[in-house]
Amino acid sequence: MSSSYEPAITRQTKPLLIVLSGPSGAGKDAVLSRMRELDYPLKYITTVTTRHRRASERDGIDYHFVSTEKFQELIKNEELLEHANVYGNWYGVPKKAVKDALDEGWDIIVRVDIQGATTIKKLAPEAVFIFLTPPSLEELRERLYERLTESSADRALRNKIAQEEMKQLALFDYIVFNRQGELDKAVAEIAAIITAEKCRIKPREISI
Repeated sequence: MSSSYEPAITRQTKPLLIVLSGPSGAGKDAVLSRMRELDYPLKYITTVTTRHRRASERDGIDYHFVSTEKFQELIKNEELLEHANVYGNWYGVPKKAVKDALDEGWDIIVRVDIQGATTIKKLAPEAVFIFLTPPSLEELRERLYERLTESSADRALRNKIAQEEMKQLALFDYIVFNRQGELDKAVAEIAAIITAEKCRIKPREISI
């Protein structure tokens, strides 16, 4: 005998704030670029920075490139969700862009360094924190060398800091290994994390 009973269950649709972090050279930019190419339905919050633009980067897409004076003005006016000085350059996440996207119901992904992730953890502990990393420090060293955007002294500093950053894993909810030549696999794992979060019985409550 068939039953017509159907449980009154609906999927939770509250927006997520996804924080993607990891050491320099982990491939955060490449992952986000690939996610855009594949049209993942996310709002990508563009970081503001005082760093010089690299040849392959697009202003307003990869970063908002601003002067140090402009960045300090953003800090003074409390327009940044978080900000930090990393390797001599300022980076920050624009607060209004995050709040507007959440209000519109978008799932948001932001790319920050470990300092930024620590700050956001205090402000929005219910965000989803993902640590992106190569499978080994040796591979990380090779990537930093191959991209030829830092001096040998800078690479040595980044490698040293990366070793310290690996000790901050307890801050994060998930770890994704971005192996050489397997970018799509890393992207798929991040997508799987988002899907799993959408299936939670008790949804995360994001408040900024």
